Amino acid sequence: MPRKRLIIEMAMGIDQHGQEPTVAAARAVRNAIAHNALPGVWEVAGLSDPNEMIVEVQVAVPYPEQVREEEVLAVLPFGKKTLTLESGGMVVEGKAIPVLNDKNDEMLIAVAAITVLIEN
Repeated sequence: MPRKRLIIEMAMGIDQHGQEPTVAAARAVRNAIAHNALPGVWEVAGLSDPNEMIVEVQVAVPYPEQVREEEVLAVLPFGKKTLTLESGGMVVEGKAIPVLNDKNDEMLIAVAAITVLIEN
């Protein structure tokens, strides 16, 4: 069935300590949805249930093979959700702090794009 895009939100997320790509990815997704409202889903698209919208998430993050996908998608409250991961983002040298369970000096930066679509 054909789809129409309603919105695309982009953001970044960082894990400064712990070296967890899942944390950076989830923060990027949370940041992307944190400051928007989607009244058009009801008022323009005519959906009666927010879970009818399709939410496609793309995240570029260091070490994408380590990302726990269900934790990233859990950030989204509604929709038929999919996640595409790719290698990207950045690794920046920080400072390991043992009490924060750092494994090394890396800070991980993820970028996310979230597209909300509806079926025609």
